[in-house]
Amino acid sequence: MTDFPPAEFEARVVKAQTTMAERGLAALLLTTEPDIRYFTGFLTRFWESPTRPWFVVLPASGRPIAVIPSIGAPLMARTWVEDIRTWQSPDLADDGVTLLADTLKSIAKGGQIGTPMEAESHLRMPLTDWHRLGDMIDLTSDGALVRDQRMVKSEAEIARIRTACGIADRAFARVPEIARAGTPLDDIFRHFQMLCLEEGADWVPYLAGGAGPDGCADVISPADSTPLKAGDIMMLDTGLIKSGYFCDFDRNFAVGPPSAEAAAAHAQLIDATTAAFEMARPGITTADLFHAMDKICTGGGGGTEAGRYGHGVGMQLTEWPSMIPADQTILKTGMTLTLEPSVILPNGATMVHEENIVITATGAEFLSTPAKHALPLLEA
Repeated sequence: MTDFPPAEFEARVVKAQTTMAERGLAALLLTTEPDIRYFTGFLTRFWESPTRPWFVVLPASGRPIAVIPSIGAPLMARTWVEDIRTWQSPDLADDGVTLLADTLKSIAKGGQIGTPMEAESHLRMPLTDWHRLGDMIDLTSDGALVRDQRMVKSEAEIARIRTACGIADRAFARVPEIARAGTPLDDIFRHFQMLCLEEGADWVPYLAGGAGPDGCADVISPADSTPLKAGDIMMLDTGLIKSGYFCDFDRNFAVGPPSAEAAAAHAQLIDATTAAFEMARPGITTADLFHAMDKICTGGGGGTEAGRYGHGVGMQLTEWPSMIPADQTILKTGMTLTLEPSVILPNGATMVHEENIVITATGAEFLSTPAKHALPLLEA
């Protein structure tokens, strides 16, 4: 269970219900872990099991209603949710569908029922059950209501993300303890996760990166046993969780003195990040940030194969919006974002740099401690 006070959840629910009234929605159906946790505080790693579906209904007024497997009732009862309706799951004949339909009918009373259907949403229930539910009630899109509301963070949420960033900052500062020429990359990955836990992470769901001459072949691979060697650039990109919230940023390291090309590429990435950071403020768009970085990274060529130069971050490793030319999302106070420019070196290797920021009324603030132009060195 998350330890936000009930007032935090009350404010989220009232804000959503205000928008629901404006859009003529009588209820919202939520099925995913972050959406359910956002309105209830229900925090558990039991979501790793795909066996059971979980549902929360947000009525037009009042507290959320949980429609969940009975195994989760004790934990849900520790949240601010009072109305908890359960069934024994797994149930191969009716895994909560009838109970959910009856709940939605009684709450909506014939009104429209919305559920997230826009970009970056997904459904966490079997499609056969979804179709059964659709035969019982009519469902429509929430029009990105939940996505857009979650995009703007409260001060309490921002504090969580800042704490997560601080943990990663301390772990990155200790990388020279675990990495040097001759150390297998998979050993570094394992020990870096241990550093994150030692520094206070609850767990480390995401760690990617790589190493090679002047950069990485790609930036999403798991580690193999290839040892570091002099002249390599190693990148570690971590998404650790503290109190239910992610940080998401990376750091690059040179094994011995870097080549002139690698040093220049890293400085270019820092310049691109700085340009976007100095521009970031309420009223501009994520596309504006993309173009500020792309001008430095490619000369305005339209980006690299990474596809974007940043995104939102919060209860999920990546959230809306995306920093691409087509995304015209307007920045608002309270948005937490990554700035993630990338460059391709002459040898075809990729280098990426990433920082976490928050949009304030007057500009932006770093949540991660910004990296310097010079690459940090590991023992060759």
